[in-house]
Amino acid sequence: MSTIFVLVLILFIAMVLVGGLQGLKSFLSLAINFVLIFLTVVLIGLNFPILGVTLLNAVIILAVTIYLGDDNPLTTETAFYGSVLVMVLIVLLIVPIEHWAVVQGFGNENTEDLEGMSLLVGIKFLDVSIATTILSSLGAIAEAAIAIAAGLGEILSQNPDLPSARLFKDGISVGKQIIGTTFNTLFFGFFGGFLGLFIWFERLNYTWGEFINNKIFVSELLMILISFIGVILTIPVTTWVMEVKVRRKRAKD
Repeated sequence: MSTIFVLVLILFIAMVLVGGLQGLKSFLSLAINFVLIFLTVVLIGLNFPILGVTLLNAVIILAVTIYLGDDNPLTTETAFYGSVLVMVLIVLLIVPIEHWAVVQGFGNENTEDLEGMSLLVGIKFLDVSIATTILSSLGAIAEAAIAIAAGLGEILSQNPDLPSARLFKDGISVGKQIIGTTFNTLFFGFFGGFLGLFIWFERLNYTWGEFINNKIFVSELLMILISFIGVILTIPVTTWVMEVKVRRKRAKD
């Protein structure tokens, strides 16, 4: 058995033992999302519109992640609508930022690996960079949306008559509690993944200017910063969606 297969098996067993049926559903969502990411790559390789394919699969990935992650209809619907709205907002941010940053394609550090290979693949690397940034932000957005929606759902279960204004304030309070941990998760994931590159920069005596203008570093840093912004936007947007849904439900009743 390969190392990856063993790790996947350990992950599956741990998720089932700890989470039971919910853990099984979460593992299933992980498998489905892997297939969707692979499908996105295949469709892009077949010259389907990159942004169209990315946005469609991004919505499906959010739906799979959220609806298989919780059984409460109010929580899942709120988290899904909130995360889709945030995704639309960050797409409006990502497109101009990627154009201005000009970090698409490969950096100088990739030259040796790409030597002898043709880069004329018929795909705009700018569009690929935009698609990568969109997909990389989905996990943090979905996680924050579920956390906010679940927290507000618990508050409403204990205080069904809670005023809408108070509900919004409570949602912001819940969001403040997850900001720090989410930011640390994203930051240390970024730093850990690029530790080898950072050591290489130091050993090659890169100046500070060369370091902060390196294409690989800047492109990854942009992904992290946009994910940060997505998480921050998720808090008020998801809270607002919950407030609207509760207000409409009370009006019908």
